[in-house]
Amino acid sequence: MENNYLNSVTKQFEYYKMLGERTFVQLTDEELFWQYHPDSNSVAIIVKHLWGNMMSRWTDFLITDGEKEWRKRDEEFLADLKSRAAILEKWEAGWACLFQALQSLNKDNFQSTIYIRNQGHTTVEAINRQLAHYAYHVGQLVFIGKMLKGKDWKSLSIAKGKSSDYNKEKFAKPKNKEHFTKEFLDGSFYKDEGKSKP
Repeated sequence: MENNYLNSVTKQFEYYKMLGERTFVQLTDEELFWQYHPDSNSVAIIVKHLWGNMMSRWTDFLITDGEKEWRKRDEEFLADLKSRAAILEKWEAGWACLFQALQSLNKDNFQSTIYIRNQGHTTVEAINRQLAHYAYHVGQLVFIGKMLKGKDWKSLSIAKGKSSDYNKEKFAKPKNKEHFTKEFLDGSFYKDEGKSKP
């Protein structure tokens, strides 16, 4: 049970990481810092917040509270990243911390109680909380990308008007068991031109 869950949730996290990265490559350096208005978040700010959350939640995941004393959450929303390289450095550091923590889980420690601001969570609850949080913010990244690129946006999922074709292709194959993210993570979903390339 633990292994099945961890394998599945790891693929889900990898999928959302990939969606973010396929958004970044479609945006110019300037667009990474675009804000709809001064109180809204840019791609850069969202990435900085994700990094701060990930570093806090996943560092010493099993043994310390997920809201670290050293975290400065309010500063995550300051627009002080200045380059694509700085954005990607934060992005990679946060995800590396997350995946390292997931790899440390096994049948012997899976029943641990995880605390976030002194509130106890099962391991599954703590992981699912972060999965939902990151999906929420990656969705914002994608939405900003779509707003900025307009008709030049390369779809990261089934394009408008293509659902019937996609379903026909899927149902033409025999039933099988594989994680739904496989075709996205291995790039086969994006093999056609007009879809985002990494």
